[in-house]
Amino acid sequence: MKRKTSLSANIALLPTWLVAVVVFIGTMAWSINLSFTNSTIFPSSNYVGFAQYEKLFTSAKWLASLQNVLLFGVFYVVGCLLLGLLLAAALDRKIRFESAYRTIFLYPYAMSFVVTGLIWQWMLNPTLGIQASVRSLGWESFVLDWVVNRHMAIYALVIAGVWQGAGLVMVIALAGMRGIEAEQWKAAQIDGIPVWRIYISIILPQLGPALAAAGMLLAMGVIKTYDIVVAMTNGGPGNATEVPAKFIMDNLFGRQNLGLATAGATVLVLGVVMIVAPFRYAMHMRGKAMGAR
Repeated sequence: MKRKTSLSANIALLPTWLVAVVVFIGTMAWSINLSFTNSTIFPSSNYVGFAQYEKLFTSAKWLASLQNVLLFGVFYVVGCLLLGLLLAAALDRKIRFESAYRTIFLYPYAMSFVVTGLIWQWMLNPTLGIQASVRSLGWESFVLDWVVNRHMAIYALVIAGVWQGAGLVMVIALAGMRGIEAEQWKAAQIDGIPVWRIYISIILPQLGPALAAAGMLLAMGVIKTYDIVVAMTNGGPGNATEVPAKFIMDNLFGRQNLGLATAGATVLVLGVVMIVAPFRYAMHMRGKAMGAR
């Protein structure tokens, strides 16, 4: 009976497996194959070895995009985790109107990165946004021109990204906090431990798996960052906010360089694997360890 149920489940999942193999894995294999050719506007079967990868990693624009996405990723993930934890800790104190605050803090995450980028592009635009508004009040020396400042533009993207992504961390962390037994709180309060110390020494260590999952989701979002960059800065000023995904799209549709674009896409896929594989391995080993107890 058990074998029959398992067979029925496998048959039901067959269309999903076919889509995964044909659409995802097949497309990925085809893209990797094209990265070893000199394809331009149309696919070509003329193989050139690693020439596209050599061209890719000697491109100043590609190297700048890697540096930018690394800088953005570190500040974005850390910022989201810190702000999300602080918001979760505040809501965990069972304040009044908690549901309203939770909805407000989570609402930015429901918006697309395009909308987020346009909102912050307007707010940080020196001729239309906050700078213009403050100067109209009489503070003529006030400067907030981050989206047009090549040294600060990447941090403008970080602020916009954290504003959107912190709500996700807040929800995940809050769910983890609400799952911790109340007896631990009571015991810590009886011992006279300050609230901030309870969160750091008792609550935070138990949120490890939840925060790891949130961090992985945020890191995967960093690798494919594209919409917010196009909406806010379009990669500028210069190459100050250029990211790999934009570099790939520009070469694919703007410069009709299919070989170079697929080489960049292959590098991004490897980046995703490098992020997901350690997390999956850690979760697998944790599951085995818990099963052995």
